[in-house]
Amino acid sequence: MGNAETKNLVEEIDDLRDHLADTIDELIDRTSPKSIARRALERVKARFVDESGSPRLETIVPVVAAVAGTVAAAVVIRRLTN
Repeated sequence: MGNAETKNLVEEIDDLRDHLADTIDELIDRTSPKSIARRALERVKARFVDESGSPRLETIVPVVAAVAGTVAAAVVIRRLTN
């Protein structure tokens, strides 16, 4: 094996090692609880706020209506049972 071949092999091993380290770092980031929570929060925010920061009323209004309906139903049920 010549000197150039050895040098190429060492460079290839170094590149593979760097790639493996990057892959491991990415997997650790993907599976960390903080990262999972951050991504979940970003998904929720994306449902209720658009890219410009304005609220998405088409999503917010039905949620508010459902919460208000649930609270109203709970109040009515409590009054009927007392």
